[in-house]
Amino acid sequence: MISTRITYGNAVYDMARKNPNIFVVDADCISPLNYQKFADEFPGRFIEVGIAEQNMVSVAAGLASCGNTVFVGSFAVFVSMRALDQVRNQVCYNNFDVKVVGTHSGIETGYDGATHEATEDMAIFRAIPNIRILVPSTPIMSYKLTCIAGETYGPFYLRLTKQPSPELYDESEEFCIGGSKVLLEGSDITLMACGRMVHHCLEAAERIKEDGISVRVVDMYSIKPIDTIAIEKAVSDTKNIMTVEDHNIIGGLGGAVCEYVAKLGRGKVITHGINDVFGRSGSCDDLFELHSLNVDGIVNRIKNII
Repeated sequence: MISTRITYGNAVYDMARKNPNIFVVDADCISPLNYQKFADEFPGRFIEVGIAEQNMVSVAAGLASCGNTVFVGSFAVFVSMRALDQVRNQVCYNNFDVKVVGTHSGIETGYDGATHEATEDMAIFRAIPNIRILVPSTPIMSYKLTCIAGETYGPFYLRLTKQPSPELYDESEEFCIGGSKVLLEGSDITLMACGRMVHHCLEAAERIKEDGISVRVVDMYSIKPIDTIAIEKAVSDTKNIMTVEDHNIIGGLGGAVCEYVAKLGRGKVITHGINDVFGRSGSCDDLFELHSLNVDGIVNRIKNII
């Protein structure tokens, strides 16, 4: 297994071999974002600014203003908050072709604690005009969504994971902006998840079959725009929707689904995620258990709902 951040770096490198206008501006994340091949082969298009995320985005905006496609990335907590002014006012306001990448998202930074755990990033970027948000759950999806972002003009936010992810898709699978994937059919409840939580939801759905509960699992990899057709189908076909995310329950995937269901005027949504608290220091497994985002926690929440 490999993580989504590794195949992201592979995708940027492969695109750069075909497109001479692709640049990377880096904030000391060559290893975390797998940029080494890019830096070695395209030194004139790789700009290292050091641990200076605000400067990174400003340089990217300048390059994009000259007609280039620019990828910038760091830990999700830093690109979404430390560099927020620059992302909003220099990139999104001008609708520049800059792809913002947040790695080590959610609570996967573990022992680094609350200051390094991005549990607000999707909510922040959802509220900014012009930017689209994609959250791959697997390595293949990460590669393909990175290519889609690179080939589609305008600002994007890609939310990537630190830890390796099991693969759910094959190379022939197609994805799109505003899409989703149904991974398991069910009739009692629809679990809508993104990123790491997709895998936990699949395990939970399989386990809870023993109790006679039928669970549909949907990989909601496009947060903005959200797949409204998938939401309408869930409202029509199952009794409940439960969103699952390693993010604050305010403003992320759950917020996006709730907003659309409210417009429909029918349906019930339960949000399951970080319950509006700051992160803690600990192992990944311990933190998922703490926030009931492990398989046991998801199973217990489904049973309570049903």
